[in-house]
Amino acid sequence: MAPPNFNQASRRANPPVYTLQEGAPVSDPSASLQVRTTYGGGGLGILADTQLIETLAHFPRERIPERVVHAKAAGAWGEFEVTEDLSDITDAKFLSGKGKKTPLLARISTTAGERGAADTVRDIRGWSMKLFTEEGNQDFVFNSLPVFFIRDPIKFPNMYWDYHVNNQEGIHALMHLFGLRGIPASLRHINAFGVHTYKLGKQDGSFVYVKWHIKPEGGIENLKADEALRLAGEAPDYHVKDLYDAIERGDYPVYTVNLQIMKPKEAEASGINIFDNTFTWPHEKYPLRQIGKITFNKNPTNYFQDIEQAAFSPSTMVPGVGPSADLMLQARMFSYPDAARYRLGPNYQQLPCNRPISQVYSPYQRDGPGRMDGNYGADPDYVRSSYTKLSHGSHELATHEQWVGKVTSASTDVTDKDFEQPRILWHTMLKEEGGRENFLKNLCPHLGGASDPIIEEAIKMFARVDEGLGKDIRQGIKNHKEGKSIV
Repeated sequence: MAPPNFNQASRRANPPVYTLQEGAPVSDPSASLQVRTTYGGGGLGILADTQLIETLAHFPRERIPERVVHAKAAGAWGEFEVTEDLSDITDAKFLSGKGKKTPLLARISTTAGERGAADTVRDIRGWSMKLFTEEGNQDFVFNSLPVFFIRDPIKFPNMYWDYHVNNQEGIHALMHLFGLRGIPASLRHINAFGVHTYKLGKQDGSFVYVKWHIKPEGGIENLKADEALRLAGEAPDYHVKDLYDAIERGDYPVYTVNLQIMKPKEAEASGINIFDNTFTWPHEKYPLRQIGKITFNKNPTNYFQDIEQAAFSPSTMVPGVGPSADLMLQARMFSYPDAARYRLGPNYQQLPCNRPISQVYSPYQRDGPGRMDGNYGADPDYVRSSYTKLSHGSHELATHEQWVGKVTSASTDVTDKDFEQPRILWHTMLKEEGGRENFLKNLCPHLGGASDPIIEEAIKMFARVDEGLGKDIRQGIKNHKEGKSIV
C-alpha cells in the first residue's frame, strides 16, 4: 500500500478528504455531536462522537520520552560516496568501489540541553548517522570534539566543575570545549570525530584499527561567546534553521570522510593506549586518508517521523566493521539501543527512518507493540528448524587481543601522561590569533561561578597542563569578579 502523498503542489490540485484514523471520511472536522438545549448555546457531548473521542484520546499521547542527552537536534537526509576504494582493508561493501553511493540519515545535536534549548551554547555536538547499506544499517555516533571527558563508563552522569576536578582525565576535552571551536557558527561548518577506536577487517582475518574524521569542505566556522549568547536569546533554533534553509535553497553541505589507520603491530609499538578515548592519535605518525564524502541533500519530510523517531547505536555495524577494546564504546553499544527500546518501543527498528533496506530475518524477536513487518508469518520463533532453512552470513572480525584472566573490578588512574596532549593543545592555542584570549574569556566566567574550593582545585588542574595557564586563569577570574577585563 502506497504511503500518503504529502506533496504540497499535488495536494493543492487534489485536496485530501479529512478522515478518521481508520479511514472513514468526516464531513466537518470541527463539529462535534451534541445533545443541544432548547435555549442558550450549551450542549452535552456523547460517546458516539468517534471523531471527538479519537482526537482527544490521541492528543495527550503525542509526546514520546525525550532523549536523556542529545535531545535538541537538526537532521537531514543525504548520501555517502566512496572516493577511495577500501577493499584492501575491509569487506564492508559500502566502502568498496570508488564512486559507490549509500543513502543516509543524519542527526546533529547539542548534548546537555532539553528539546527546547538554544542551539548556540558551549557544548559538544553529537553527530549521529545511519547508512542504509545492502548488508544492513551502519550507524556512526560521533562527536564534534576528537576526545571525550571520560574513559570509565560508570562516570557518565555527574555535576560539572566538581566532577571535572575529581575526574581529571577530562582535561583534554575541556581544553577543546573552551577553545575557539566550542560554539560552532553553523552545523554546515563543524568537524565530527569517531572518538573511539574501531576496526575494519576482511574475511581472511586481517584487520586494522581506525579513527574516523569528518571535515566540512567549507571549512570550520565558530561563534564568539557574546555573539552566541545574543543568538541564544534572539534565535534559539539558529543552527536548525541554518541547516534547513541551506538544503532548501540547494546549497548542500558537503563533508569529507577521513581515516587514521593503524596496523595491529603498529598499535603494539605505538606507546599509547589506542583504546583510550581521552587521547588522540598523532597525525604525523598516522596521517588522514580521505576515503569518501558526505552530502546532505534533502530536508526531513516531517521532523518527528524522520528525526525524532530516528535511533542510532554504535552497535549497529555491517560485516567488515567492528568495535575495539574501548570500554566506553562497549558500554555505548548496550546503552543506545536500550534507550531506543524505552523511548520508541521494542520494534523501533521497523520505523521507516530506522528500517534497513536489506533483508532482515530475526525470528527470535517477535510480536510486541508496533509490529509491522509481517512478524515472520508461520515461521517458528527459533532458528535451526527442520521447516525453515537458513543461509550463513559473514563471520565476525578477527580479534587482536587474547583475553585470559580473572574478572575484576577496575578503574583507571590519572597520571602525568593525561596532561601531555592538553599541553600540546595549549601551546598550539598560544600560536593561534586570539587563541589565549578567547580561551580565558570563555573559561574564567564559567569557572568563576563555582565555589572557591572548587575554583582552587580547577586552577591546580589547569596548572598541570601549563603553570602559566594556571596563573592566567587565577588572574582572569579575579579580574572578572572585579568587573575588569579578563585579559
